Amino acid sequence: MRKTGFYKSSLLAIMLVLVGILSACGQAPANNAAQPAQEQKAAPAATESNSEFITYQAPNGEVKIPKDVKRLVVLADIYAGDFLALGIKPIAVTDHVLQNPYMKGKLDGVESVGDGTSVEKVLSMSPDLIIVFEGDANTAEFSKIAPTVAIPYGKKTFREQLQEFGKMTGKEDKANEWIAAWDKKIADLKPKVQAAVGDKTVAILQPYAKGIYAFGHNFSRGGEIIYGEFQLKAPAATQKVAIDTGTGWADVSLETLPDFAGDVIFTSGWSGDDTNPDSVYENSVWKNLPAVKNNKVFQLDRVGSYFNDPISLDAQLDFFVEKLTQN
Repeated sequence: MRKTGFYKSSLLAIMLVLVGILSACGQAPANNAAQPAQEQKAAPAATESNSEFITYQAPNGEVKIPKDVKRLVVLADIYAGDFLALGIKPIAVTDHVLQNPYMKGKLDGVESVGDGTSVEKVLSMSPDLIIVFEGDANTAEFSKIAPTVAIPYGKKTFREQLQEFGKMTGKEDKANEWIAAWDKKIADLKPKVQAAVGDKTVAILQPYAKGIYAFGHNFSRGGEIIYGEFQLKAPAATQKVAIDTGTGWADVSLETLPDFAGDVIFTSGWSGDDTNPDSVYENSVWKNLPAVKNNKVFQLDRVGSYFNDPISLDAQLDFFVEKLTQN
């Protein structure tokens, strides 16, 4: 009886020790979860997560961008086509982009965010990347929703800007592919265009509510193609005020219009307001311009000419070659 009691006591002690060991093992995850945040960030899972992002130095600060962007919202309307050229289709863009005729069939299923100023509308899209213009008043609010990159307009050429978007999204190869194909087209077409135009001057003029804009080499409306790619001659006044200064545009009055008018004119009403351009086109100053008298005035698409992204440039190229080489 004593031995039996002894064995029972020993067995009980061993069981208590085992229970204690098992209890300690069961508490391990709780202790790990209570690690200081700094220690948890150094865990392997966090390192793995970081490898899924590209750290990009934007004008608005350092931004961590998903390597595989799925839900892009482009509020800086002029750049939507850059992402399409990189194989990244936005989930939402501004109304202005959707009105661009050169985007027909390329933005099916893409939603509108109106004029791009509604933070609530963008929030409802659950984006993983937002593109805005530098100076957008809502940049800080958008940054709370998703990684947000502010782009300064006109600081880079269209080639450089496409490469920059390629860098921030891991699509540099796509950017370089488009540039190589574009450069080949220009190399083939440039001699033909230059031979047809010769020493004639080419102007880009758009009437607006308070006057006329003359555009240069880096402000859309075809300037990148006419003056940049084909290196055609601008009117002396446009060269001095819009191109040599790097500004890209000049404000012109009816009185000074003849100085900015070329032998060939590309024109349309400015897309920034609803003014009827006939206030200029029906004026005697316009009607007496040599290009008007010689039927060398060609109409740009009022909305499409605003864009200088790869998709729009490709479409505009055919138009300019056709008009510049016709007899």
